[in-house]
Amino acid sequence: MKSWTLDDIPWDRFDPAKIDPEMLRLVKAAAMVEFNGGDYAIYLCNVFHDDPEFQTAARRWADEEVRHGEALARWAGLADPSFDFAAGFKRFTDGFKLPLQATASVRGSRTGELIARCIVETGTSSYYSALSEASQEPVLKAICRNIAADEFRHYKLFYDHMRRYEARERPGLLTRARVILARLWETRGDDELPFAYYCANPGEFDGAYDRRASGRAYSSRASRYYRPHHVDRAVAMVLKALGLTPNGRLGRAFAALARRWLASEAARTARA
Repeated sequence: MKSWTLDDIPWDRFDPAKIDPEMLRLVKAAAMVEFNGGDYAIYLCNVFHDDPEFQTAARRWADEEVRHGEALARWAGLADPSFDFAAGFKRFTDGFKLPLQATASVRGSRTGELIARCIVETGTSSYYSALSEASQEPVLKAICRNIAADEFRHYKLFYDHMRRYEARERPGLLTRARVILARLWETRGDDELPFAYYCANPGEFDGAYDRRASGRAYSSRASRYYRPHHVDRAVAMVLKALGLTPNGRLGRAFAALARRWLASEAARTARA
C-alpha cells in the first residue's frame, strides 16, 4: 500500500468557519505525541536488537507517525496562527522521556511488547476514526481519515510480529491479560497525553503542570467524540490481541461494559 504524503492532503479546502475549538486543542496535543515517533523507534530497535526484519518495520512505522505529527501540526497552525508547534514540542520532549537506554522490553517479553503496541494502535485507530467522523472541517477530516487507516494497518503490523514471537515464547492467557490491563491502566496514569495537552495548550492553564487537571481537560474533550461503533471495534481488536475470538457472547459483553465505562468517564470528567 502506497503511503500518503502531505501533498495528498487537500489543503486548499481548509474552511476556518468549520473549526471545532475543542477539537483543535486535541489536535495540537496529538501532533506532539505523533511527531515523537522517532524516540519510540529507538526504544523498539533496542528491544529487538537482533531482529533486523522488525527493526526495518519499526523505523518505517516511526516515519509514518512523524508524518502524522507534521500533518496535524500544519493544520493546527492554519486553524490557530499563534500556535508555536516547535516551542511546544520542545517543552514536551524536555519533560517527557522514553526509556531509550532499555535493552529489554518493559513488558517483560517481546510478545508482551508487541501486545502492548497492538493496544496502543487500537486506541489511536479508534481515536482518529472518531475525530474524522466528528469533524466538519474538510482538511482535518481528510487528515484524520488517513491517520486512522495507517493506525489500523499498524495494528496488523504489530499483530503479525506478535504472532511470530508468541510461537517462541508461548505466553498464557493470564500473561497476555496482565500486559493489556497494565497498558490500559497506564492511559489513566501516565504523563504522555496529559503533558502533551499541557504543552500544546499553555494558555489554558495558569500554573505549573498538574497531571490530573491536564488529564481531565484532555479526557473531557476526547470522550465526547466517541460513538458506540468505535468502542465495539476497539473491543474486538483488544480481544484479538488477547487471543480470543472477537465475535460472540464474550465480545458483546465486553463491548457493553466498555460503552458503559466510556459514558461514565465522560460524565465524570464533565462534572470535574
